Amino acid sequence: MGEEKLVIGVLASGRGSNLEAIFNAIQTGVLTARVGIVLSDKKDARALERAKQHQVPSIHLDPRSYPDREAYDAAIVTTLTAHQVELVILAGFMRLVSKPILTAFPNKVINIHPSLLPAFPGLHAHRQALAHGVKVSGCTVHFVDEQTDHGPIIAQASVPVLEGDTEASLSDRILIEEHRLLPRVIQYYAEGKLKIIGQKTFVEGGV
Repeated sequence: MGEEKLVIGVLASGRGSNLEAIFNAIQTGVLTARVGIVLSDKKDARALERAKQHQVPSIHLDPRSYPDREAYDAAIVTTLTAHQVELVILAGFMRLVSKPILTAFPNKVINIHPSLLPAFPGLHAHRQALAHGVKVSGCTVHFVDEQTDHGPIIAQASVPVLEGDTEASLSDRILIEEHRLLPRVIQYYAEGKLKIIGQKTFVEGGV
């Protein structure tokens, strides 16, 4: 049965809390996949330590070792392919991915972003939400294209913005939903339920 599981590669730049949510979902049987490789552009990313704790290969690729973004992304593709990755997950990966990755993995790169896209793409989504005075924020899982936080939306979860919220408090509540949503979407993919039509993704049989 192990050979039949979807092999995912996770790209992360930070603490890897969504990566941990993926590991937890696999351990509890919610997600029938396995993590083939965790890759980071940051040498001290905690995500790499989390991978080691789960006996999963982890690699730091330093962008400064490559002449440009496309060369760096080509090296990422080589690493992912060497680990038989079928689906790429951007879990707090703080770099835009370019054509080499998107060409090698067409409609097979998924990102999670802490806002209800198309609202507040890019960095500091929580800060943007608070500055605009919105009453509801949340998170979005979407397929990746060459634009920032763009591409067919797969699923979203909403979170109320409370009076007195700070970036930290809003982030903490949204993270809870991120940790629920991302493994569920990966499972939909593993089951072949995701169908892209235009800029939207539909789950066969409903959510």
